[in-house]
Amino acid sequence: MEHVFKALADPNRRKILELLKKRSMSVTDLLENFDFTQASLSHHLDILKRANLVVTERQGQFIYYSLNLSVFEEISKTMFNLFQYEKSKK
Repeated sequence: MEHVFKALADPNRRKILELLKKRSMSVTDLLENFDFTQASLSHHLDILKRANLVVTERQGQFIYYSLNLSVFEEISKTMFNLFQYEKSKK
């Protein structure tokens, strides 16, 4: 879970996730929303992919990124259980 929180700590990666919440996007699509290089964006996407927060699908010559919704459901459940447990101890 630590790698997930490290991935989410960066505001640029959170913005990428916000964009992917709307639809699957290629690197070219995503770059239109940022002022950094393709290499920098690819680095951020690699971190999100290693944290299992995004998945990829090849369509022709393009790779499309989308949210891995099952992981977000798991994170939500974990966080809910963590804070529910703490709340019930008080």
